[in-house]
Amino acid sequence: MGRVCYHPCQGACNRVQLDEMVGVNAVERFLGDLAIANGWQFAPPGPELLSDRRVLVIGSGPAGLSAAYHLRTLGHAVTVREAKDEIGGMLRYGIPRYRLPRDVIDAEVARLDRIGVVFETGSRVDDLAAAADQFDATVVCVGAGVGHHVSIPAGSAAKVLDAVSLLEETAAGSPPLLGRRVAVYGGGNTAMDAARTARRLGAEEAVIIYRRTRQQMPAHEDEYRDAISEGIRVKWLSTISEVDRGRVVIERMELDASGHPRPTGLFDEVEADTVVLAIGQDADLDIIRGVDGIDVDDGVIGLDAHMMTGRAGVFAAGDAAPGDRTATVAVGQGKLAARNVDAHLRGRVHTAPSRQAQALFSRLNTWYYADAPLQQRPALEAARRTSGFEEVVRGLSEESALFEARRCMSCGNCFECDNCYGLCPDDVIRKLGPGRKYAIDLDYCKGCGICAAECPCGCIEMVPEDR
Repeated sequence: MGRVCYHPCQGACNRVQLDEMVGVNAVERFLGDLAIANGWQFAPPGPELLSDRRVLVIGSGPAGLSAAYHLRTLGHAVTVREAKDEIGGMLRYGIPRYRLPRDVIDAEVARLDRIGVVFETGSRVDDLAAAADQFDATVVCVGAGVGHHVSIPAGSAAKVLDAVSLLEETAAGSPPLLGRRVAVYGGGNTAMDAARTARRLGAEEAVIIYRRTRQQMPAHEDEYRDAISEGIRVKWLSTISEVDRGRVVIERMELDASGHPRPTGLFDEVEADTVVLAIGQDADLDIIRGVDGIDVDDGVIGLDAHMMTGRAGVFAAGDAAPGDRTATVAVGQGKLAARNVDAHLRGRVHTAPSRQAQALFSRLNTWYYADAPLQQRPALEAARRTSGFEEVVRGLSEESALFEARRCMSCGNCFECDNCYGLCPDDVIRKLGPGRKYAIDLDYCKGCGICAAECPCGCIEMVPEDR
């Protein structure tokens, strides 16, 4: 996740109102790389947790790996079945190596193998009902591996393929021949990956054709910026009208009063040997066709509040389930599905723990914190990027990672700064020892509120005393 998460948490970081957000994602990557370098392993479940229940996980992408890990640590026997020859799902076959090196995936998978997760590759599940009958519970984690297609008039010699196939075939070591000039139709992160991959496969020119504006483009800012730095061009407010050998006819668009694009009747042409369609993708739900009790709604499997389908014991997570289609959401859904499966197998109902109230910026005393700039992650020089699939964004050094971690203001969480202890006029605050925080003798506390007012991170709250 330190490599592929788009870190939405950083956008909500209180520090952004002080100077710059905390680089949570960069610190996570540093810790992940440190764990791999030092050979840190997960502890297998203890004998007190082991159950006699067997769970099948279908698909080995981020949701499947997450579900497998949590189910195993909860004490169940877990088998992961993957249709392809290698484990990783969309992590391996949908995210290019320049963003996520394969040795990182291999190291993470090996860790799960060591705690007893069983992996079966080249094992496509065609009959879900029959497979589920062999296990006590099943989690369907098939990814969105089916690319969308659009009806575009194309000559017999035109070469048109979808971005999902391009990325998958490239990851499998058999990339398609694209020619010198490639046009990518779409505006999401997959379109960026397709264009950047085309350049690495030898295309001298790659142009992205998008029917809206930059402000409406769903691609993440980092992905867009890296694509531009690698020489990729973008034609805004454009849609493909016709494809023929060596050329693409583009109709110019304009935004109407509501901000939607509409055709203008004006046309341009761009040269392209191959057109790559990156206009969305769907989960491959053939696995559930005809299975009693399981419904599909708007391209995803219908689930109840506990992530179970209409068939008892069959759950779903990731791209096959409702929710945003990102690796981060998939990992979270895999964990939540595992918790619900565990509760189901033990005859209970999983209840999510209550959330702590957010510590808003207004509750902080920011003058206690020193000015500290965000530590920028180093990156491969732009001139070297398109010559191969070497990783582009590098990790932080230990010194930079420690500095970045210290920039966190610990919003709402006591970090034992001793402010309350030192400022209390009545000495009613007692230190409990490192890591154990403090106790307040309420029999002698006057409720003056100095401790709460001077807490840097806003973790002390004054509430009316019950009478």
